[in-house]
Amino acid sequence: MTAITINFNNVMKLNDDQFYQLCRDNPDIKLERNQWGELIVMPPTGGETGNRNSEINAEFVIWNRKTQLGKVFDSSTCFKLPNGCDRSPDVSWIQLERWNSLSAQQREKFPPIAPDFVLELMSPSDGLSDIQKKMQEYMAAGVKLGWLLKRSRQVEIYRQGQAVEVLNSPPSLSGEEVLPGFILDLSVVWD
Repeated sequence: MTAITINFNNVMKLNDDQFYQLCRDNPDIKLERNQWGELIVMPPTGGETGNRNSEINAEFVIWNRKTQLGKVFDSSTCFKLPNGCDRSPDVSWIQLERWNSLSAQQREKFPPIAPDFVLELMSPSDGLSDIQKKMQEYMAAGVKLGWLLKRSRQVEIYRQGQAVEVLNSPPSLSGEEVLPGFILDLSVVWD
């Protein structure tokens, strides 16, 4: 099953509160919205992808608990990006000072902020070009560092203002300056 894009724009354009309410009223459906306001229905992941997502997220949570530099979010968190998208990365992280600059209401709903870091883990239902476009949306919205982990053990690294770097079967990834001291051992993903 692949993601389905639905364009209601000629009938009705949902404002942010309406989109939020639509998501709340349909909790069993994972919805995103692209920069044109089209709804994207995301299929659920399978067991292998779900397990890998959990393992990856755990690595970020453990690192963040030690450093206390920011906030880690899972794939259920939807962000209202500055370029108009509403997206839910598989893993994301926001520097603590930036997170704390949001009001309590902004933090409660879909936070109107681009994460500093995003990670997308491809599942069998994902189309490569769709996920690459999503990564480009993140970068256009102000994300500083992004990792796209493909099932082929290939990784695409997205950095603000730079060309995409492609690595084949790297043993680990560095969080660079964005995630100081963070190293993701990819054996939790590939093995």
